[in-house]
Amino acid sequence: MEYSVGSKFRDSRHFISPNPQIVCFRKLVLRKFAGFMDNYFLKYGLILLAFLSLISCNSTKEQKHATKPLAVGHYIIPYTNGDSLIIAHKAKLLNKKFEHLRRLTGFNGVVLYAEKGRIIIKKAYGFRNVRRRRNPLRTGDAFQLASGSKMFSAMAIMILKHRGKVNYDVDIRTYLPDFPYQGITLRLLMNHRSGLPRYMSLAQKEWKNKRQPMDNKEMLRLLETYKPHAYSKPNARFHYCNTNYALLANIVEAVTGQHFEDFVQQNIFNPLHMDSSFIYNMRGLKEVPLYISRGVPGYYYRGWRWREMTDDYLDAVIGDKNVYCSVGDLYKFDRSLDEFTLLPDSVIREAFKPGSPHSWRRRDNYGFGWRIRGGMDSTVYHFGWWKGFRSFNIRDMKHHKTLIVLTNTDRGPGSVNFWNIIKSDTLPLGNAVPISRLK
Repeated sequence: MEYSVGSKFRDSRHFISPNPQIVCFRKLVLRKFAGFMDNYFLKYGLILLAFLSLISCNSTKEQKHATKPLAVGHYIIPYTNGDSLIIAHKAKLLNKKFEHLRRLTGFNGVVLYAEKGRIIIKKAYGFRNVRRRRNPLRTGDAFQLASGSKMFSAMAIMILKHRGKVNYDVDIRTYLPDFPYQGITLRLLMNHRSGLPRYMSLAQKEWKNKRQPMDNKEMLRLLETYKPHAYSKPNARFHYCNTNYALLANIVEAVTGQHFEDFVQQNIFNPLHMDSSFIYNMRGLKEVPLYISRGVPGYYYRGWRWREMTDDYLDAVIGDKNVYCSVGDLYKFDRSLDEFTLLPDSVIREAFKPGSPHSWRRRDNYGFGWRIRGGMDSTVYHFGWWKGFRSFNIRDMKHHKTLIVLTNTDRGPGSVNFWNIIKSDTLPLGNAVPISRLK
């Protein structure tokens, strides 16, 4: 599947049909400078485009319906829409990078990169069946987001807060009366400052039948029954813990009377037309299935071969994981954060505020379902790893860049490769060209 460039960048309003002589001349010039533009496009490409546009303008002065370049002050917008060529060039570079990562690291997944609301590349690399190298991946395939699911749990709570159904700063025993720990609030859960113990460690010891699903209700019952020692006092320190976000799902269900997956479907997925997205759960099952039947299967590497990951009793717990999405659906969610589709700006902003004081021990901070990158202005992200899946979601809000990478293997390129993409030069999309640059 080839990388795509949206047709919306072709602007017919400034199109002029030149005479055949001009067409031939353009082809000759473009052919002569093709190699030059490939290496130095971003520096000189717009100059060449403007040059060709001026030729077109001069040659069509006597045409009855000819239009002129749009001039505003000291700027000129050429006839030829440069965005599509800039996007095509960037897409080519990114495709080359991911092809290299596939050869070097065995990268197997789907990629979407966008700038300023324009999708630069959206492409699949590899296979659904990794072991036998069969069934090529498609860009619309849904992957397990693992911890990347947490942003949806936080969004569910934020929606309820906006509707007046919950309060960030009251004890969660308001919603879960038998919860055995005091002083825990929704804000502390979302910022990972509750100090609660890890439910997975408790389940490993106390959930005896590992072939029986352990869902959120059973997770809560284990905490109430055994009350393991807390990691720290509430709000004493940052401690990333899946228990926090699993409990968010319990609270959504307690407040709304709906299953968590139904609430997310109705209030997030459906309004945003995230048609391939779902939350995997084992509701109603008495035994853990051998494999997960929906979405792309995950693979892990053992004994010199790839093996398909089997289902697990912990997969019945939701809120901290188990959201399945395609890159396209995740980008719809990304756009909703900029366009305030689900919630107003004032509410969305809270998700990106640091929840912990600055500490020399910890470079990054944590908001509501998002990590906040230290040393980078207005950049948030979340990565995930779980049972044969890895996910990477980075948002540079200052420069309007988004990179989404979803894989169905437990091995692959490190995140430094993706940070390098985000840190690369911002594309000059949608900007007029200063006349001084054309001289």
